[in-house]
Amino acid sequence: MDFERNADQQAILEAVAALLAQHAGAKRAIELNRKSEYDLALDAALEAAGFQGVALAEGTGLLEAAQVVEAVAKAGGVVGIGAAALVAPGVTGRALPGPIALARAGDTGPVRFAAQARTLLVDAGAEARRLTLAAGDALPIASNFMLPMGRLRVPLEHGESLGRGSGVRLRNLWRLALAAETVGTMAACLDVTLEYVKRRRQFGRAIGSFQAVQHRLAQCAVLVEGSRWLVYEAASQDAPEEAAATAAAHASAAASLVFAETHQFTGAMGFTREHDLHVWSMRLQALRLEAGGVAGHRRAVAEARWAREP
Repeated sequence: MDFERNADQQAILEAVAALLAQHAGAKRAIELNRKSEYDLALDAALEAAGFQGVALAEGTGLLEAAQVVEAVAKAGGVVGIGAAALVAPGVTGRALPGPIALARAGDTGPVRFAAQARTLLVDAGAEARRLTLAAGDALPIASNFMLPMGRLRVPLEHGESLGRGSGVRLRNLWRLALAAETVGTMAACLDVTLEYVKRRRQFGRAIGSFQAVQHRLAQCAVLVEGSRWLVYEAASQDAPEEAAATAAAHASAAASLVFAETHQFTGAMGFTREHDLHVWSMRLQALRLEAGGVAGHRRAVAEARWAREP
């Protein structure tokens, strides 16, 4: 795996950055959250520009798609970009009608974007299933995650089977997507916090000049960068089980520390809705619990490495 982006990857990221500068950001996310709305305009813009189909385009694949997912998450986009750009193309080999939500059979908790989704992909164990959702198939529920959540009202064992072994593929890509979103979200948390500690003064100095603050923020930066390269490694290898689970486990664990430290350094202001940090930090709480959470990801790593019979 190369450690430098090639010309195509750089062009893709520059283009998506330009689109996100127009259609995303903290202000937009806060506005949508007031009504628990999905960003249909951003979703349509990403689809029209071809970013949701990057994984299927000639000369690109999961690695480029993972970088798009990371960029959208860092910009605070309120869209299911991980499901649309990574999971659906990787499992079905084609684009699916969006918005797309992801769920696990047997789970009864809230599902991201369920109330707005047209397509639901279900991890049903050995196989994945696809359901087409209609109005009323999921109820919107209030949350503090800065993402619209819904509770499904349809039997998850129904729908179209995507074939033998598709459940494993879906889980691997779901974990890759989660890790990529978590990396972008953590990076945004750090950026917001760094700007704050440069401005906030105490004892006549910016608090970011204190060595203890710098060391702890550096630790967060190392965790984010490590998570990023685990995502890129898994994506470049077509999301094998161990690599995808490792990326998700590392990113989910890092998210706990990044959440705590960024709120610690922004102090009381960081816990208010007036400060932009909550746009991303509250999402970390949702991302780190999804698809079994860090314990589930770690269990998947152990099973992939040691529990399979030769």
